[in-house]
Amino acid sequence: MLNHQSNYIYLHGFASSPQSAKAQKFKALFAAENISLIIPDLNQDDFYYLTLTRQIQQVSTYIENDPTPVILIGSSLGGLTTVFLAEKHEKVKQLILLAPAFKFFSHWVNHLDKNILDSWKNRRELSIYHYGYDQELPLSYQFITDGKTYDETRLKRPVPTLIFHGKHDEVIPIQSSYNYTETREWVKLIELDSDHGLTDMIPEIWRQMKSYPTINP
Repeated sequence: MLNHQSNYIYLHGFASSPQSAKAQKFKALFAAENISLIIPDLNQDDFYYLTLTRQIQQVSTYIENDPTPVILIGSSLGGLTTVFLAEKHEKVKQLILLAPAFKFFSHWVNHLDKNILDSWKNRRELSIYHYGYDQELPLSYQFITDGKTYDETRLKRPVPTLIFHGKHDEVIPIQSSYNYTETREWVKLIELDSDHGLTDMIPEIWRQMKSYPTINP
């Protein structure tokens, strides 16, 4: 069941935005339950200097300035951001993760052509297609160097977590979520017959979210 005494915050994925179809669909579903869904713009009008650290700092500021308990919903890289936020903030009471980007920086780099990666290192920026802005935008190599400093094995705070991951995820293998779940008994993984976007599974995800026991503040 949903908790009307907590703030729900949705964190969109990499090269996405609060206006994504998935974010807006969830916003409408929460509105139908008379619950506001906060969707910060993690791009901050400055995609070039995007880093995982910046995303964590941005959402941390909101959490620290509001006494209300928080339930975080994170998609892809937004999902990875939520687990580090939960480790840092006691006010985060629950996590809902949609195809979370565990091991993102190793998965992504390993799939990049070596010449492209070398060029990125040397030029210090790479042109990335940004789905939220529907255009190519440069991204600093700092995105990679920063991301590699985060160690998921150190995430030990037992925050009740519900993960949805598609069996046919072409971006982040579902095995990454199995590996994360394996050593954390407070995490439940639901495997879906879908891809990384999970857009065709929103009704099922919503049904499962509403039936998942909600932690009281």
